[in-house]
Amino acid sequence: MIGLWRTWKALEAKGIMGINRRNADYVLKYNRRSLYPIVDDKIITKQRAIDAGIQVPELYGIIETEKQIERLHEIVGGRSDFVVKPAQGAGGDGILVIADRFEGRYKTVSGKLVSHDDIEHQISSILTGLYSLGGHRDRALIEYRVTPDPIFKSISYEGVPDIRIIVLMGYPVMAMLRLPTRQSHGKANLHQGAIGVGVDLASGLTLQGSWLNDKISKHPDTGNPVADVQLPDWAGFMHLAASCYELCGLGYIGVDMVLDQERGPLILELNARPGLNIQIANDCGLTLRTHAVEAHLGTLSQRGLTEDVPTRVAFAQGLFGRQA
Repeated sequence: MIGLWRTWKALEAKGIMGINRRNADYVLKYNRRSLYPIVDDKIITKQRAIDAGIQVPELYGIIETEKQIERLHEIVGGRSDFVVKPAQGAGGDGILVIADRFEGRYKTVSGKLVSHDDIEHQISSILTGLYSLGGHRDRALIEYRVTPDPIFKSISYEGVPDIRIIVLMGYPVMAMLRLPTRQSHGKANLHQGAIGVGVDLASGLTLQGSWLNDKISKHPDTGNPVADVQLPDWAGFMHLAASCYELCGLGYIGVDMVLDQERGPLILELNARPGLNIQIANDCGLTLRTHAVEAHLGTLSQRGLTEDVPTRVAFAQGLFGRQA
C-alpha cells in the first residue's frame, strides 16, 4: 500500500494526468456535448475545415446508402490510389487504403490484392455501423491518399505516420509523432502497436520513442533512431492545431495531422477524448502544462483580453519548448 502511495505521489509531482482527471477537469469542463458531432463525424470535420480554408485530404465522394455503392466506379474514376474510411470510425478500424491497380484488381499499401467487390463489401460493412462509435449506422467517405514526406522513410513501416497535438482552449500543450510498425499493420494507432515519439513544441525536433508503453530509441522494423528528426514545416503544424479551437469550438482536443509529400500539413481528424500515452512519449505530464495555460487564461480574462492563433502558438512554444 505504501509503495502504491509513493508511486501515485511521484506521478502527481511530475504532473501525470490520469483518465479520471482528463475526463472531469478537461473533457467535461471544456467540451460541450452538443459540439461532439463536429469531431466525431469526419465528414462534418472535413467540411468545416474546408469552409475555414484549412487544408485537409481532398474528398472524392460520400456513400450513404447501399444503393449508392454502385457509384463507387464513378467516384474513384481512373484514380489508382484512394482511401475508404468510415465517417464515425475510431482507432483506424475499417479504413482501407488502396495504393495501386493491378490486372483489374486493386493493391493495398501492404501489397494485398483486392477486387472491386471486396471494396464494395467493405463499404457495406461501414454503412451497417460495424466500425462506428456506438455501432450506429454510418457513412463511407472516399478521399485522397496521403503520400508521406520522404523524411519518414527510414523511421516508419508502410502506412502514413501522423502527428497529434493536444490543444487546450486554442493553446498547443503537447505533441507526438505516431509511427506505423509491422505489428500495427501500417496503421499509426498506438493500441495496435504503433510507436509514439515525443516532439519538442518549439522546434519540431523528435524526442524519445514509446512502444507498447516501453521507452525505445530505435524503430523495431527499420532499426533507425527515432529521436532528433526535424519535422518539416513545424510552424505550419502548430498553426493548424491552434486554429482547430475556432474550427470546432471544443476546448480540449487532440488534433491529428499528416505531412503530405506534395500538399504539406493536412488535418486528418479531431478527437474530443485524446489518449494519455502522449505523456510517456514526452516523458512529461500534461497537468503542469494545462495548469499553466489555465493560469494564463485567468490573467487574460482579468484584463479583458484574448489572443489570436500566432500569439497562442508563441506562448506555448516559449513556455513548453525543451529550451524553455
